Amino acid sequence: MSQDITVAQMLVKCLESEGVKYIFGIPGEENLAVMEAIKDSNIQFITVRHEQAAAFMADVYGRLTRKAGVCLATLGPGATNLITGVADANSDGAPLIAITGQVGTERMHITSHQFLDLVELFKPITKRTKQVVRPDTVSEIVRIAFKYAESEKPGACHIDVPCNIAAMTIPEGPSAIPLHRGQQSHEVASLDTIELAAGEIYQAKTPVILVGHSAVRSQASGALTAFVNKLRIPVVHTMMAKGIIPYDNPYCMWSIGIPQKDYQNKILEEADLIIAVGYDIVEFAPSKWNPDGNHRIIHIDSRSAHVNKLFQPEIEVIGDISESLKQIMNRCTRTVEPTKILALKEAMVKEHAAFEEDDAFPMKPQRIISDIRKVLGKSDILISDVGAHKMWIARQYHCYEPNTCLISNGFATMGISVPGAIVAKLIYPQKRVLAVTGDGGFMMNSQELETAKRLGINIVVLIFHDSSYGLIKWKQDERYGDHCYVDFDNPDFVKYAESFGIGGYRINKAEELVPTLEEAFSKNEPAVIDCPVDYDENMKLTEELRKIYESLS
Repeated sequence: MSQDITVAQMLVKCLESEGVKYIFGIPGEENLAVMEAIKDSNIQFITVRHEQAAAFMADVYGRLTRKAGVCLATLGPGATNLITGVADANSDGAPLIAITGQVGTERMHITSHQFLDLVELFKPITKRTKQVVRPDTVSEIVRIAFKYAESEKPGACHIDVPCNIAAMTIPEGPSAIPLHRGQQSHEVASLDTIELAAGEIYQAKTPVILVGHSAVRSQASGALTAFVNKLRIPVVHTMMAKGIIPYDNPYCMWSIGIPQKDYQNKILEEADLIIAVGYDIVEFAPSKWNPDGNHRIIHIDSRSAHVNKLFQPEIEVIGDISESLKQIMNRCTRTVEPTKILALKEAMVKEHAAFEEDDAFPMKPQRIISDIRKVLGKSDILISDVGAHKMWIARQYHCYEPNTCLISNGFATMGISVPGAIVAKLIYPQKRVLAVTGDGGFMMNSQELETAKRLGINIVVLIFHDSSYGLIKWKQDERYGDHCYVDFDNPDFVKYAESFGIGGYRINKAEELVPTLEEAFSKNEPAVIDCPVDYDENMKLTEELRKIYESLS
């Protein structure tokens, strides 16, 4: 390798060595040298319309591929615009690398235009943040960043590149060669903990599995399904673990996590043993399902349990999740069917199906979600934004496979669905990808419709239109009996879509949604569907769940 390779060029070569295919971002003056290096590489730079969207794209890329997504911004306001998406990835367990330009080191000791200490700024929202201050350290900084980002629990790392350092040359020798990734072996849990767990599960009368996103990241779906089927143990999963076992598996009791107490809360309350598999307390706090701290818990994961007074496992089985489940299953038998819980599932199925043919307009959220499920195949992808619709999707949209319904429920960030859908379609061009969003979340990153159009990506965006921040209105109505400061006006979403040169559709009656979705997916361009929603159903659900919960008690 030539002696005159610059830090910027070396940075990009290291990214190529890490297998990076895309960088999402916006160029700036302080990263011009890096942009030139990217231009001469085999990495595709995706220019976005807001840096937050770049971070969300890297976030969802990491979540879907388990390889770090990369986003890039300039210094100052470009870097601060990355922060929400970076924090989302770090909280949700998605590997991400954020790269920022920076002023030259000769200006950092004085007040300078657009200068912020970005290492300090990114420190609370990343696993590691480093500034390149010497040319011979680039390959190490990049390799360490990817190692941290992609190791359990995955998250975000940040690399800051001052513009004068970016132009410096790399010295000959080991510093001029990217570090290789290496192969990581899976750790295996100790036989002592395996046997203790098997014994506890064998003796339990009403065990219940609570499964979280780590099981998805660990690709433990097959092992968990076999475990559940053999031992006949009901499963409740978090929003971020949808599809970890098929929803129509008789032991799958669907998602927990909406603010109201639902069937799943009752199932967990009745358990005499909670088997937490890949469960992360950031997804759904222990205070929501173990408020008195009296549950007996087994923790099965690739890393130790969080310290929390309401989540204190008696046994921790730490190692490869799939292997741990297989080993426990081989040492344990259960022949008793959980008949009471299976009867409860029959009630759940009946209640969830009650609105499938409801022709009311504006459409009820239950009918909208039922129609979405009819149109999307088992392997297609739904990206949910955050809002009232997320609660309905969590509760009513059922999945057959992991990573086919993506919900941010660690950081739970509005604005993720449109940029997230773009990158999902980049990764899986053969799948239908639907972004479901409220009108509030849509307007936070709707500018990325231009990005989708420019890339020729056929995503469909379905807007639950109620002209308000519906989830906050719901919470206000529950707590205070009325609401305030949550209502707003919207543009004409059809004309708005058409102004980007893409398809715009408005639903005027319930029976139009399925054919409109089919038509939108048949096009070779992005599309936006404006669907008025009846969120009177929010408070009706609150009241109905209160009655159901009381009847089960």
